[in-house]
Amino acid sequence: MSRFTQTSNVRRMIDIPGGLAAAHERYNGAAGRAFVAGLPELAAGFLDRWGLRLDGPSMYGVSALVLPVVVRADGTPAVLKLQLADAETVGEPAALRVWGGDGAVRLLGHDPVTGTMLLERLDPARTLSGLADAREAVGVVAGLLVRLTSFPAPEGMRRLGDIARGMLERTPPVLARIADPAARRLVADCAAEVREVADEPGDRLLHWDLHYGNVLGSARAPWLAIDPKPLSGDPGFELWPALVNRFDADEVRWRFDAMTEVLGLDRGRARAWTSGRLLQNCLWDVESGRGLEERHLEVVLRLREGRG
Repeated sequence: MSRFTQTSNVRRMIDIPGGLAAAHERYNGAAGRAFVAGLPELAAGFLDRWGLRLDGPSMYGVSALVLPVVVRADGTPAVLKLQLADAETVGEPAALRVWGGDGAVRLLGHDPVTGTMLLERLDPARTLSGLADAREAVGVVAGLLVRLTSFPAPEGMRRLGDIARGMLERTPPVLARIADPAARRLVADCAAEVREVADEPGDRLLHWDLHYGNVLGSARAPWLAIDPKPLSGDPGFELWPALVNRFDADEVRWRFDAMTEVLGLDRGRARAWTSGRLLQNCLWDVESGRGLEERHLEVVLRLREGRG
């Protein structure tokens, strides 16, 4: 069989999930359609180039196609991750190199032109979302954050300070579009808290998106982080996902206290950066025409009750 025939067969074997195509259509328009259309060719090229063979059905997230593979040379199980590079994903390989598998999935290969990565294979069926004890899950996140944020961010990483200033610039017109006075006042207060800490944004390497679905089990460690959207900044900006995942208003203060204690964070600064996460979400929601999420507002209200 010729290499051309083999490659053609591989392209036909690569399933492009409809959900991935729909997400790219929604968020990336023509660029997303072109990316999805080129995925079979792109994947087949890297399977050949890196000596890989398919080893299971396609998986996907909001932006990436993930193919279970085996490295032909030594039988190592891995995954091939193909995604459209953007401001959030471009720093992923650099962050994974810095972490070197300490608390996060290992990077086995990277193509800087396309952003394609070969990653250690974890267990996609075992996510932190499935852990029965919600408090135990919070403890897992806190433990991972201790390890991940112990590293200084490398040069060239997106900076939280820049993101904070951008949010503050976008806030006035968004406030004008929030009809409810109490919600508008809360969002304005969050912006004021961010303004107080924006000049000292920190320099730690942040994951930014450590929700429970981005924590998987593995053979070499109980839990590891995947899919970072890395930043250089203050670890207080990392607490938000564990406060809103499996949301329980009565648990917000306990979760915040537990994480700030484990991470050794200043509670006031951590509250301010958590307010920054609410502000960020509110800006996205209002600018895209969606309503504000009540549970998001409730997180900050509960933390204000626990000031001290």
